[in-house]
Amino acid sequence: MVVGVLALQGAFIEHENVLNRLGVDCVELRNAKDLENNYDALVLPGGESTVIGKLLHKLDLYEPIKNMIENGMPVFGTCAGLIVLAKNIEGEQAHIGTMDITVRRNAYGKQIDSFSEEVVIPEVSDKPFPLVFIRAPWIDSVGDNVKILCKLNGHIVAAR
Repeated sequence: MVVGVLALQGAFIEHENVLNRLGVDCVELRNAKDLENNYDALVLPGGESTVIGKLLHKLDLYEPIKNMIENGMPVFGTCAGLIVLAKNIEGEQAHIGTMDITVRRNAYGKQIDSFSEEVVIPEVSDKPFPLVFIRAPWIDSVGDNVKILCKLNGHIVAAR
């Protein structure tokens, strides 16, 4: 399996390192030409969602990536990646908008309010792993075809 990792800014290296440790090859997606590489899935990593949204348009990545997702390309979004995928962002314009969720940016507060929790998400792993929340979003609501995978302190933090 080969995974395309959106490498515009943010935590793309961290995602690539974990995928490589799992034996998954990665290709960085930085411009429209990179989309011609062969890959089986996409990762939209954390970073700054507004910057990522603007760069998707500026680098002519927006339409092709949106079309790939709408045509069934598996995609995984963390933090800003989740926000970029959301159909609705509280108080803001959506970016790609392919996931039927409403998210709240910076829901957990400022950087000083950052924390991590060890959780088990049965559909992901039977072992606890850390979820890290740095100015992180939470999901306020999900559409009918979205499955909630994890709640933390009453807030949805993972969905499929």
